[in-house]
Amino acid sequence: MAVRCLRAIVALCCLCVTAQSEAADLRRVEVDVAIVLAVDVSGSIQEPEWVLQKDGYAEAFRNPQVLEAIKRGFIGTIAVTMVQWADDRQHKQVIPWTLIGDEYSARRFSDAILMSPRESLGSNTYIQTGIRFSIELLNTLPFDAMRRVIDVSGDGTTNGLTIDLEKVRKEAAEQHITINGLPILEEVPNLDVYYKTSVIAGPGAFMVVAKDFESFAVAVHRKLLLEIASR
Repeated sequence: MAVRCLRAIVALCCLCVTAQSEAADLRRVEVDVAIVLAVDVSGSIQEPEWVLQKDGYAEAFRNPQVLEAIKRGFIGTIAVTMVQWADDRQHKQVIPWTLIGDEYSARRFSDAILMSPRESLGSNTYIQTGIRFSIELLNTLPFDAMRRVIDVSGDGTTNGLTIDLEKVRKEAAEQHITINGLPILEEVPNLDVYYKTSVIAGPGAFMVVAKDFESFAVAVHRKLLLEIASR
């Protein structure tokens, strides 16, 4: 009886060690880049425009060129999540952190984008809200990322205090987080100038311009290729 108890205790200890080892392995998962797709769903975005944004991101992750860019990374895997943002009270992570390293995982993420509902139907445009929430997600990232990126898309300037936007931009840059921009010029023709001076920040920050919502998918594709392939 004593021998059986001893064997059971030894087996239980082995299980605990194995579980701890597996948990440690998860903590050591590395990715080439962690990207927060921060999507504008404020009142200026009409429903057909929201659908074009969503379809554009979904299409990009089904594109073989994007998957090839992922595989060519040092590690060959990226982590991506999607956030919808509007004003200072409306922001939500609509798709959790997802590892993408093959066609199956890329397609699953694409499907998740297509199925994600819109979380806001009318509110102000507070770009700083999307960035601040994205910083929080990157700071609690369950993986080790060689680079951390916030991918901000939108069709307008911030309605909130400019000083707040500048503050979060500085905070991101100090933490070596890159803020890239995808301004949509349909409503504000010079929005690209605003994004260049007041939105993008951090190491190697850049932007890709979409002239309108119809060309959004092409811009997203190009932007993701640049973000993933960046060294």
